[in-house]
Amino acid sequence: MTTPHTTDATPHDEPLPRYPFSTQGDRLAPELTELRGRCPVARVGTNSGGEAWLVTGYELTRHVLRDRTFARSVLGETDSPTQDAPILAPELLDAMNHLQKAGLRDEVLRALGRDQPDLPADLVAAATREGLDAMVRQGAPGDLQHHFAEHVAAWCMLRLLGLPFEDRAWLAHRADVDLTMVTYSDEELARNWEEIRRHMHAHMAARRPGEPRGLADRLADLNARGQGLTDRQLSNIVAVLFVSGYEDFASFLGVAAFNLLRRPDAIRTLREHPETMPRCVEELLRCSVVLGNAIPRYVTRDAELGPASLKRGDLVLLSLDAVNFDPAAFADPETFDPARSPNPHLRFGYGRHHCPGAHLVRRQSETAFRVLLDQLPDIALAVPAAEVPWHPHRMAIMAAELPVSW
Repeated sequence: MTTPHTTDATPHDEPLPRYPFSTQGDRLAPELTELRGRCPVARVGTNSGGEAWLVTGYELTRHVLRDRTFARSVLGETDSPTQDAPILAPELLDAMNHLQKAGLRDEVLRALGRDQPDLPADLVAAATREGLDAMVRQGAPGDLQHHFAEHVAAWCMLRLLGLPFEDRAWLAHRADVDLTMVTYSDEELARNWEEIRRHMHAHMAARRPGEPRGLADRLADLNARGQGLTDRQLSNIVAVLFVSGYEDFASFLGVAAFNLLRRPDAIRTLREHPETMPRCVEELLRCSVVLGNAIPRYVTRDAELGPASLKRGDLVLLSLDAVNFDPAAFADPETFDPARSPNPHLRFGYGRHHCPGAHLVRRQSETAFRVLLDQLPDIALAVPAAEVPWHPHRMAIMAAELPVSW
């Protein structure tokens, strides 16, 4: 990769700070706060052994997300820089563009849009109650990460795609492996991904054309007419939809639940005024630290970004956690304010790079948290917040366990 150039005064013989700085969800890594105040476009080392520019400022991040100088699709090409493991196929990093070229993007957007026909609220609520009931039957302390966050996220993604819930444990384990940094070799990660891809391929191959069980079958039926994607490309993309959807949603639900449980006043307000749930979810989206790595972009031509001079070929990493705490964009950003308005957080990106799963996370989080607070009115952390364990090296930050009493 091209070595980044800089205009700041950082001595080039000093070792670069290695990003990510933390994969714990209890607070924003202090290094991110320090960099945002001192050098919001900073050179860092990556897990892949290369270098990148880490962006921690709100306006600079919006600029990168809207400027076509900074591309995502190029990162899937051979020999492109990476922050962690190598990209195994271009469609894994640029799924929506591949779907669009194949004429399948609109089907995905319909499934993930505001209406979400595959995920009616009553069924999501029932699935949430099922997970909580299982936790209660096992007795206190219970694990809210497993029985709430991971249960709801897996149920939603499996139903959306039309996969049986019995696949949950097998797929969730492999999704966890895929999004674990440093721990596994490139060969282990490639084998693990191939298992997921083959599973999705076998599921779609066993479908009855015209009788879709979910989004995966609908995509396969549509693709059979136009052949815009190879079978391998389509099974890769369906695997991406599950892995990214499950991991990101389980991460957010767990960290957000942890944040709520630390704030009994906020829980009391939600019970007394349930109509405030949407705004509370928005504030949880802003302040929940869920990104173990960062959003990558590739510099397609020499450009200036804040104080830095970037060269074609450089890797840019966007810390959306850090920018959502930028005091230039949010008054008193360290304060949890469920009534915050406006709340222009960048949790789902910005502009044309807006995450297609945003509606799913918002809507289903509101449902899940309403059920949680109704079902277990006296729920509380069973250990001090500082004793909650976190999985190390996760791209999507997750508690290893979220012990609760009720």
